Amino acid sequence: MSDIDNQTVIGTTMSLVHVSQHPLVLTKLTMLRNQTTKSKIFRELVGEITQFLMYEATNDIVLQDHTVQTPMAPYAGHVLAERIGLVPILRAGLGMVEPIIDMIPTAHIWHLGLYRDHDTLQPVSYYNKLPPEVNIDVALVLDPMLATGGSASAAVTVLKQWGVKRIKFLGLIAAPEGVALMHREHPDVPLYLAAIDEKLNEIGYIVPGLGDAGDRQFGTY
Repeated sequence: MSDIDNQTVIGTTMSLVHVSQHPLVLTKLTMLRNQTTKSKIFRELVGEITQFLMYEATNDIVLQDHTVQTPMAPYAGHVLAERIGLVPILRAGLGMVEPIIDMIPTAHIWHLGLYRDHDTLQPVSYYNKLPPEVNIDVALVLDPMLATGGSASAAVTVLKQWGVKRIKFLGLIAAPEGVALMHREHPDVPLYLAAIDEKLNEIGYIVPGLGDAGDRQFGTY
Protein backbone atom coordinates (compact mmCIF):
# COMPACT_ATOMS: atom_id res chain seq x y z
CA MET A 1 0.00 0.00 0.00
CA SER A 2 1.10 3.55 -0.63
CA ASP A 3 -0.20 6.60 1.22
CA ILE A 4 -1.14 9.62 -0.88
CA ASP A 5 -0.67 12.18 1.90
CA ASN A 6 -0.24 15.76 0.65
CA GLN A 7 -1.72 14.91 -2.74
CA THR A 8 -4.37 17.35 -3.93
CA VAL A 9 -7.62 15.79 -5.12
CA ILE A 10 -9.96 18.39 -6.66
CA GLY A 11 -8.64 21.06 -4.37
CA THR A 12 -8.66 19.10 -1.13
CA THR A 13 -5.46 18.09 0.68
CA MET A 14 -5.90 14.45 1.57
CA SER A 15 -4.67 12.46 4.53
CA LEU A 16 -5.43 8.94 5.71
CA VAL A 17 -6.07 7.85 2.12
CA HIS A 18 -4.34 4.59 1.26
CA VAL A 19 -4.24 3.44 -2.36
CA SER A 20 -2.81 0.03 -3.17
CA GLN A 21 0.10 -0.23 -5.58
CA HIS A 22 0.53 -3.97 -5.11
CA PRO A 23 1.15 -5.66 -8.47
CA LEU A 24 -1.48 -8.33 -7.80
CA VAL A 25 -4.09 -5.74 -6.89
CA LEU A 26 -3.36 -3.76 -10.05
CA THR A 27 -3.57 -6.91 -12.18
CA LYS A 28 -6.81 -8.09 -10.61
CA LEU A 29 -8.28 -4.60 -10.84
CA THR A 30 -7.65 -4.59 -14.58
CA MET A 31 -9.51 -7.88 -14.91
CA LEU A 32 -12.33 -6.53 -12.75
CA ARG A 33 -12.79 -3.48 -14.97
CA ASN A 34 -12.95 -5.52 -18.19
CA GLN A 35 -16.54 -5.44 -19.47
CA THR A 36 -16.24 -9.03 -20.71
CA THR A 37 -15.53 -10.41 -17.21
CA LYS A 38 -18.48 -12.60 -16.19
CA SER A 39 -20.26 -12.32 -12.83
CA LYS A 40 -18.66 -15.41 -11.25
CA ILE A 41 -15.12 -14.23 -11.98
CA PHE A 42 -16.11 -10.66 -11.08
CA ARG A 43 -17.27 -11.79 -7.61
CA GLU A 44 -14.07 -13.75 -7.09
CA LEU A 45 -11.95 -10.74 -8.02
CA VAL A 46 -13.93 -8.49 -5.67
CA GLY A 47 -13.18 -10.93 -2.86
CA GLU A 48 -9.48 -11.23 -3.66
CA ILE A 49 -8.92 -7.48 -3.85
CA THR A 50 -10.94 -7.00 -0.66
CA GLN A 51 -8.58 -9.30 1.23
CA PHE A 52 -5.56 -7.27 0.14
CA LEU A 53 -7.24 -4.09 1.38
CA MET A 54 -8.35 -5.76 4.60
CA TYR A 55 -4.80 -6.77 5.48
CA GLU A 56 -3.69 -3.14 5.44
CA ALA A 57 -6.83 -1.79 7.13
CA THR A 58 -6.40 -4.15 10.11
CA ASN A 59 -2.68 -3.58 10.53
CA ASP A 60 -3.19 -1.60 13.75
CA ILE A 61 -5.74 -3.87 15.47
CA VAL A 62 -4.84 -4.29 19.13
CA LEU A 63 -3.68 -7.73 20.29
CA GLN A 64 -3.62 -9.43 23.66
CA ASP A 65 -1.32 -12.17 24.86
CA HIS A 66 -2.57 -15.73 24.55
CA THR A 67 -0.54 -18.85 25.29
CA VAL A 68 -1.24 -22.12 23.51
CA GLN A 69 0.30 -25.57 23.76
CA THR A 70 2.11 -26.78 20.64
CA PRO A 71 3.01 -30.49 20.23
CA MET A 72 6.44 -29.54 21.63
CA ALA A 73 6.01 -26.77 24.20
CA PRO A 74 3.90 -23.81 25.31
CA TYR A 75 3.89 -20.85 22.91
CA ALA A 76 3.25 -17.26 24.00
CA GLY A 77 1.12 -15.96 21.10
CA HIS A 78 -1.65 -13.46 20.51
CA VAL A 79 -5.35 -13.09 19.80
CA LEU A 80 -7.35 -10.08 18.68
CA ALA A 81 -8.24 -7.83 21.60
CA GLU A 82 -10.70 -5.68 19.65
CA ARG A 83 -14.10 -6.61 18.27
CA ILE A 84 -14.34 -5.97 14.54
CA GLY A 85 -17.62 -5.18 12.83
CA LEU A 86 -18.28 -5.39 9.10
CA VAL A 87 -20.84 -2.95 7.74
CA PRO A 88 -21.52 -3.65 4.06
CA ILE A 89 -23.58 -1.02 2.29
CA LEU A 90 -26.33 -2.97 0.53
CA ARG A 91 -26.23 -4.41 -1.92
CA ALA A 92 -22.85 -4.10 -3.61
CA GLY A 93 -20.97 -4.27 -0.31
CA LEU A 94 -22.19 -7.83 0.30
CA GLY A 95 -19.52 -9.21 -2.02
CA MET A 96 -16.81 -7.86 0.30
CA VAL A 97 -18.06 -9.61 3.45
CA GLU A 98 -17.24 -13.28 2.90
CA PRO A 99 -13.54 -12.80 2.05
CA ILE A 100 -13.07 -10.89 5.30
CA ILE A 101 -15.07 -13.40 7.35
CA ASP A 102 -12.80 -16.11 5.95
CA MET A 103 -9.88 -14.31 7.62
CA ILE A 104 -11.68 -12.93 10.71
CA PRO A 105 -14.44 -15.43 11.56
CA THR A 106 -15.22 -13.65 14.84
CA ALA A 107 -16.22 -10.41 13.09
CA HIS A 108 -19.75 -9.11 13.59
CA ILE A 109 -21.82 -8.26 10.52
CA TRP A 110 -24.31 -5.40 10.47
CA HIS A 111 -26.09 -4.28 7.31
CA LEU A 112 -27.00 -0.76 6.22
CA GLY A 113 -29.31 -0.32 3.25
CA LEU A 114 -28.62 2.85 1.28
CA TYR A 115 -29.31 3.64 -2.33
CA ARG A 116 -28.51 6.65 -4.48
CA ASP A 117 -31.46 8.57 -5.84
CA HIS A 118 -30.83 8.73 -9.59
CA ASP A 119 -32.25 12.24 -9.86
CA THR A 120 -30.60 13.93 -6.88
CA LEU A 121 -27.61 11.53 -6.51
CA GLN A 122 -28.23 11.76 -2.74
CA PRO A 123 -28.29 8.67 -0.45
CA VAL A 124 -31.63 7.31 0.75
CA SER A 125 -31.69 4.97 3.76
CA TYR A 126 -34.10 2.04 3.67
CA TYR A 127 -32.61 -0.54 6.07
CA ASN A 128 -30.81 -0.32 9.41
CA LYS A 129 -30.56 -3.29 11.79
CA LEU A 130 -27.90 -2.02 14.20
CA PRO A 131 -28.57 -3.21 17.76
CA PRO A 132 -29.37 -0.69 20.51
CA GLU A 133 -25.92 -0.97 22.12
CA VAL A 134 -22.54 -0.82 20.40
CA ASN A 135 -20.92 -4.26 20.44
CA ILE A 136 -17.83 -3.60 18.30
CA ASP A 137 -14.62 -1.60 18.70
CA VAL A 138 -13.70 -1.10 15.03
CA ALA A 139 -16.13 -0.83 12.12
CA LEU A 140 -15.12 -1.53 8.53
CA VAL A 141 -17.57 0.08 6.10
CA LEU A 142 -17.60 -1.90 2.86
CA ASP A 143 -18.64 -0.61 -0.56
CA PRO A 144 -16.89 -1.40 -3.85
CA MET A 145 -17.48 2.05 -5.33
CA LEU A 146 -16.93 5.43 -3.67
CA ALA A 147 -18.61 7.64 -6.27
CA THR A 148 -20.25 10.81 -4.96
CA GLY A 149 -19.38 9.65 -1.43
CA GLY A 150 -22.90 10.31 -0.20
CA SER A 151 -23.75 6.74 0.80
CA ALA A 152 -20.41 6.14 2.50
CA SER A 153 -20.64 9.40 4.41
CA ALA A 154 -24.21 8.66 5.48
CA ALA A 155 -23.17 5.18 6.69
CA VAL A 156 -20.30 6.62 8.72
CA THR A 157 -22.64 9.21 10.24
CA VAL A 158 -25.04 6.43 11.32
CA LEU A 159 -22.19 4.49 12.91
CA LYS A 160 -20.89 7.53 14.76
CA GLN A 161 -24.38 8.28 16.08
CA TRP A 162 -24.58 4.64 17.17
CA GLY A 163 -21.37 5.19 19.16
CA VAL A 164 -18.58 3.51 17.19
CA LYS A 165 -15.27 5.22 17.93
CA ARG A 166 -13.05 3.76 15.18
CA ILE A 167 -14.33 3.53 11.62
CA LYS A 168 -12.52 2.67 8.39
CA PHE A 169 -13.77 2.56 4.81
CA LEU A 170 -12.79 -0.16 2.33
CA GLY A 171 -13.59 0.34 -1.35
CA LEU A 172 -12.26 -0.88 -4.66
CA ILE A 173 -12.55 2.20 -6.86
CA ALA A 174 -13.15 5.83 -5.87
CA ALA A 175 -13.84 9.06 -7.69
CA PRO A 176 -11.96 12.17 -6.56
CA GLU A 177 -15.30 13.76 -5.68
CA GLY A 178 -16.16 10.94 -3.28
CA VAL A 179 -12.73 10.98 -1.65
CA ALA A 180 -12.96 14.74 -1.16
CA LEU A 181 -16.45 14.52 0.36
CA MET A 182 -15.37 11.85 2.83
CA HIS A 183 -12.33 13.91 3.76
CA ARG A 184 -14.50 16.97 4.25
CA GLU A 185 -17.27 15.31 6.28
CA HIS A 186 -15.27 12.60 8.08
CA PRO A 187 -11.57 13.53 8.10
CA ASP A 188 -10.97 11.03 10.90
CA VAL A 189 -11.99 8.02 8.79
CA PRO A 190 -9.16 6.40 6.81
CA LEU A 191 -9.93 5.16 3.29
CA TYR A 192 -8.41 1.97 1.90
CA LEU A 193 -8.78 1.82 -1.88
CA ALA A 194 -7.53 -0.10 -4.89
CA ALA A 195 -7.72 2.96 -7.16
CA ILE A 196 -8.78 6.59 -7.45
CA ASP A 197 -10.14 7.20 -10.94
CA GLU A 198 -10.44 10.27 -13.11
CA LYS A 199 -13.92 11.67 -12.38
CA LEU A 200 -17.66 11.19 -12.15
CA ASN A 201 -19.67 11.49 -15.35
CA GLU A 202 -22.93 13.40 -15.75
CA ILE A 203 -25.01 10.52 -14.32
CA GLY A 204 -22.78 9.97 -11.30
CA TYR A 205 -20.78 6.95 -12.49
CA ILE A 206 -17.04 6.67 -11.97
CA VAL A 207 -14.91 7.04 -15.12
CA PRO A 208 -13.28 4.82 -16.25
CA GLY A 209 -14.64 2.77 -13.33
CA LEU A 210 -16.22 -0.61 -13.98
CA GLY A 211 -19.92 0.14 -14.39
CA ASP A 212 -22.44 -0.84 -11.71
CA ALA A 213 -20.68 -3.05 -9.15
CA GLY A 214 -23.91 -4.55 -7.83
CA ASP A 215 -25.23 -5.48 -11.25
CA ARG A 216 -21.91 -6.97 -12.30
CA GLN A 217 -21.62 -9.05 -9.11
CA PHE A 218 -25.16 -10.41 -9.18
CA GLY A 219 -25.89 -10.46 -12.91
CA THR A 220 -28.81 -8.03 -12.71
CA TYR A 221 -28.27 -5.94 -15.82
